[in-house]
Order: sequence, then structure tokens, then C-alpha cells
Amino acid sequence: MVSVRVLSLLGTILTAVSMQPALAHAGQVGSAIATMHKQDSLPRVLVLATGGTISGKADTRSAIGYDAGAVSGQQLIAGVPGVEKLAQLQVEQVSNIASQNMNNQVWFKLAERIRQAFAKNEADAVVITHGTDTMEETAFFLDNVIRVSRPVILTGAMRPSTAISADGPANMYEAVKVAADPQARGRGVLVVLNDAIQSARGVSKMHTTELQTFHSPNLGVVGYVDPATVRFITAVKPRQPLALPVDHMLPQVQIVYGHADMDARQIDDAVKDGARGIVIAGMGDGNVSDTALAGMERARKAGVVVVRSTRVGSGFTNRNVEVDDDRYGLVASMDLNPQKARILLQLLLANGKTTPEDIQSAFQAGL
Repeated sequence: MVSVRVLSLLGTILTAVSMQPALAHAGQVGSAIATMHKQDSLPRVLVLATGGTISGKADTRSAIGYDAGAVSGQQLIAGVPGVEKLAQLQVEQVSNIASQNMNNQVWFKLAERIRQAFAKNEADAVVITHGTDTMEETAFFLDNVIRVSRPVILTGAMRPSTAISADGPANMYEAVKVAADPQARGRGVLVVLNDAIQSARGVSKMHTTELQTFHSPNLGVVGYVDPATVRFITAVKPRQPLALPVDHMLPQVQIVYGHADMDARQIDDAVKDGARGIVIAGMGDGNVSDTALAGMERARKAGVVVVRSTRVGSGFTNRNVEVDDDRYGLVASMDLNPQKARILLQLLLANGKTTPEDIQSAFQAGL
């Protein structure tokens, strides 16, 4: 006969064995609930995809040929390992274009969606995926019209998603990491690529194909990021955003490129074509020929605002150096390159700023 003690022990063992699946299931449920709670506590990041190289696919036309905007934002996020541990992500496709086709309509769509997302508390931060060719322009436009302190980050890639050693996933991961970091608040729109955090005002694309193409030659980087850390090395500065034009229209402003043997035909043509502003991408410190300067004087007399910038990759365009800005009623772009000077002038004109004095003050306000 089997003793009572043995039977009791056997019963205990059988009971424990029979409960193992339930206990395992309970453990799995508990772990899932804990994961859900942890996920719910993460910052909410809205990803607005616009296309660009980061969403590109290789093409056979050359060894480095590719078609931009061939991958959706959702597919892009799915290819970034671990990004879901940084934030709760919501992805929306605003456009899917190469950034050379970026336009005012997409800018306004982005600005309005960001404003709506923050006003309705849908997100704690926004990340925008964008092509590199005009990234600095989109960033600068948004930086001048977004009035909230929540982070807005632009990122992209120099290699398409199908390339060997594609840089998009790492840039996307680090952009989300910066967006989710409390230190990013109040800094305006930032650009994050290749471990560097740069301001919308300072950043420029400086190389046609190099991965480390983005630099801030006049203002320097504002911080650094890697998979482990976010480090800002500059203080938060006060910002004075401009009103977003309610009609979603920007005045016509033309850029005229300076060169040897420069005449005034493009300046005169811009005036005839109805431009309200002209930005000169001048030589050196924003210099032009005497013939072109005479054209700029005619433009001013016709009521057109004229801003002197420079075609040189770095340095300030200062007032009254070789050109007497006071005499001709011209504006010096300071640190802004021609493409950013154009955007700021468009926004100032749309906000009713038309005198050289007011416009010059606005160009210097962001420094």
C-alpha cells in the first residue's frame, strides 16, 4: 500500500504540474500589462513623412542612382530597430516627394498639422522626415512660424533605404531620441543627422554626397546625440516667431546670383515680374558690380525690398562695408544664406514689415 504521506506528496506534485500553464499564462499577461504601462508612459511623437532620400530606393541608372520618396513613413519606422522603446509613435504621410519639389503648400500643411497636434495635445513632439536638398529651408520656415515650445525635429538621409550602410535608420532613431528628450523643449525647430543636433537658422547642406553634409558654419552645432545620450551645449534662446499667413500665401521674392561681369537684367526682370523682394546672392561680403548696384537702386525706387546675402558658404554679410546700405536703403542678411534670407523676407512682407529698418532689425533678431 502507498502511504498517506506519499499520496499527499504525489497530489501536491500533480496540482503544481497542472497549474504550470495557468501560472505561465498569468506571468505572460502580467509582463504584457507592465509593457503596456511602460509604453503608455513614453513621450508621444508624431512622425510626419514628406519623402526624400530617406524614403528612397536604388535605381539602376547609376551606381548611386535612386528614386526619392518610394517608401512610406510607416515602412520607414518599421525599419528602425528599438525606436518603439523611445516613444509612442504615430505616423502620417504628408507628402512623398523628392525635396527638390518641396513647395509652399507642403510647408503650410506641415505648419498647420503641427499646430493642430499641439493645440489638441495629440503629441509631445514632432519628427519630420525630409529630403536633404531643401531640409534647411523647410526647417527655417517652420522655425519662424511655430509658436509652441514642444520639440520639432527634422531628419533625413544621404543614402536611400536600400543602399549599403543606409544612414536613414540611425538618423531616424536619433531624431526620435532628441524629440523625446525634455532638453529639446523651447529650442525651436532642430535638424538631427549623423549624431549632430543643429539649429534651423544655422544649418546648411554643405556637400553634395557626403554623409556629414550638414554643418552650421556661422553658429555651430547646438548639441550631440548618440543611441545612449543627448547632450546640448548651448542655452535655450528667446524666440519671436512670426504669424503664419492666414491665406497660406507668400509674397514673390526672387534670388539673383552674383558673378563676374554681372549686369542688372535679372534684377530689372524681377521687378517687372512683380517681385516684392529681391535677395542678392552676392560675391564676397554680398558685393555686386556697379551695374547691378544701379539695378538694385532702381528696384528700391520701385518699392521692392532688396536684401544683400552672399554666395560664399560661410561668414556674415555685414552692413556698410563695400556697399553703402544706408544710402541705397538695402538690408544685409547677416548670417543667413540666400535661401533662408528669401524665406525670412517672404514672411516679414506677409506680416506687414516693409521698411528696410524693420526688416534689418528682424534679420538681426535671431542672433
